[in-house]
Amino acid sequence: MQAVLNFPDVSPELFSISLFGMEFALRWYALAYIVGILIAWRMALAALRRTALWPGDASPMTAQQLEDLVTWIIVGVIVGGRLGFVLFYQPAYYLQNPVEIVKVWQGGMAFHGGLLGVVTATLLYARRHGIPGLAISDLVAHTVPPGLFLGRLANFINAELWGRPSELPWAVIFPGAAAQDCPDVTGLCARHPSQLYEAALEGLLLGALLLWLVYRRGAFRKPGLILGTFLAGYGASRFVVEFFRQPDAQFVAPGNPLGLAWQVGGYGLTMGQLLSLPMIALGLWFLLRARRAPV
Repeated sequence: MQAVLNFPDVSPELFSISLFGMEFALRWYALAYIVGILIAWRMALAALRRTALWPGDASPMTAQQLEDLVTWIIVGVIVGGRLGFVLFYQPAYYLQNPVEIVKVWQGGMAFHGGLLGVVTATLLYARRHGIPGLAISDLVAHTVPPGLFLGRLANFINAELWGRPSELPWAVIFPGAAAQDCPDVTGLCARHPSQLYEAALEGLLLGALLLWLVYRRGAFRKPGLILGTFLAGYGASRFVVEFFRQPDAQFVAPGNPLGLAWQVGGYGLTMGQLLSLPMIALGLWFLLRARRAPV
């Protein structure tokens, strides 16, 4: 008998209350966003207070400016994440049902869209207040992995974004008809816990690397180095995990069981991989640029 893991009995909701005939619930995914933003704020504040980390021993912004920036970033995450999901993954559906776009509480966020939203908000704020764009981008980038880690754990608890069928001993039997709809599998279908793969790569490994670069290698003194490392690191991690992650249902078809968004001669890339390639390229460009810059 195949050795697999049963999905843990954890509710997606921490608690729920009824008010005025309506049900309100706090879900793990929402908590991951909240805690991730709080951790990022504290990490950024700690880095700003250590002036020796920065060029000229001067922090690029004040604590009050950081608090204002957090508000801009929250808006960028929500708007960018939602629009990214709409445009990258289900444009036809939302074109026919535009009212559904604003219903973010029903789910549907894309990391690549959220990233674009954060970048846009950060650069607009930097330009408005005369803050060096690369310095503020480095500051924000080094705080993102904890939120990614928590978000992927929440994906796992929600039993969503699971991986492809697997016979590995750590494969997980996720609940639900969709998770159990596995062609050529007899009995219960176990899948890669791809959410945990991403949590380990994008959250723990990449986060540890960025902290080492900041606090041990003085990376903030080379503007763009942390930003480039984050972009290339996340893009590479996501590209690899896509080989194990179940593609979105709208990309899967009888002639395309792997859910490839682009293919030639039976070989191709998923949407997640296509969106990750520009991140890797841009990240490498920032890395080369930072390494050539004078200290």
